[in-house]
Amino acid sequence: MKILHTADWHLGKIVNAVHMTDDQAYVLDQLFEIIDSEQPDCVVISGDIYDRSIPPKDAVGLFDRTITKLSRDYNFPVLVTSGNHDSPDRLQFGRALFRDNQLYFETKLTAIIEQVTLQDDYGPVTFHLIPFFEPNEVRYHFQIDAMLTHHEAMEVVVQSIRDRVDLSERHVILAHAFIAGGMETDSEERLSMIGGSPYVDQSVFDGFDYVALGHLHQPQQVKRLNVQYSGSLLKYSFSEARHKKSVTVVNLAEKNNVTLERRLLKPKRDLRIVEGKFHDLLTKTEASDDYLLVRLDDTEEVIDPMSELRKKFPNILRLEYKRTHRDVALDELDQTPVTERMSDDALFEHFYQEMTGETMTDTERTLLAEGLAHIKKHERGR
Repeated sequence: MKILHTADWHLGKIVNAVHMTDDQAYVLDQLFEIIDSEQPDCVVISGDIYDRSIPPKDAVGLFDRTITKLSRDYNFPVLVTSGNHDSPDRLQFGRALFRDNQLYFETKLTAIIEQVTLQDDYGPVTFHLIPFFEPNEVRYHFQIDAMLTHHEAMEVVVQSIRDRVDLSERHVILAHAFIAGGMETDSEERLSMIGGSPYVDQSVFDGFDYVALGHLHQPQQVKRLNVQYSGSLLKYSFSEARHKKSVTVVNLAEKNNVTLERRLLKPKRDLRIVEGKFHDLLTKTEASDDYLLVRLDDTEEVIDPMSELRKKFPNILRLEYKRTHRDVALDELDQTPVTERMSDDALFEHFYQEMTGETMTDTERTLLAEGLAHIKKHERGR
């Protein structure tokens, strides 16, 4: 059985005040190209369809068009679970009707986890749809008095599945969780710490043939090949600048025989970090409409660099100066008591060295002394 695994679409996402809906539509068109090429037996989406519980209408429209095309143009099941960004009530709208068209949405935790069984040449494959949940929801549905960590709560949920099935057959889990050992990024919303650690150990899924995860935005396996995050559709923070976004194509043969490959997604505009001197960026760097974080290497402040740079790079989202010594100085200057006992010229020289990493020259010291003398004379004359 061939499964196409994707997650973390975050439709309606805004990155540095830029709405990403058009960019998301661009890569979702590529999703259909991959489906046409791979001819999967089903598609699974492991949560965070939307970026927030009340998504903007453009995001709702994009998801509506996407799910309608999946239903009308392809004769295979689509299995969807909710993530921590989704509204379970809104995402499950039309759930009963969708099932008649092989669209399976599971957005609210219950004591009996939804399962969908498909058939191939090797027999049945059962998919278990676990929506995102907080530990207190597990306590309620499974009537547990004690506080639970995220790991303990997932153990309870997965054990309830084990109690109902024969694990000598093939089983797939869809879940939206933070698996210990996974690499996180800045664009993921931290899960609650209620009850303790938000992490779930991957060992809780032992015996299952594939675990289709959502939540972490970098495509990755966690300790085992069959425990996989497909990653997000797009880069949603500059901490993801080096990522290659993709969807995961999973091939299930007989029991314990799993292979996979990632099919890359190419964004309409990449999200990149560009570094260099202001003049070099304007004269030597190729123009681009990518989303950029620009780090300037200049040792002196440049007057209004953003307006000039945007003539060549219209989608600069952030501008920084790359100065290690400067950053340290700004963070620690107010926390250094010794500076309070320095003379004015010594304090300025100390500040200059921290900011530039260099010692003042004799000429610069002379200019500093003259400037300080002028300031003091001016202040005494007031």
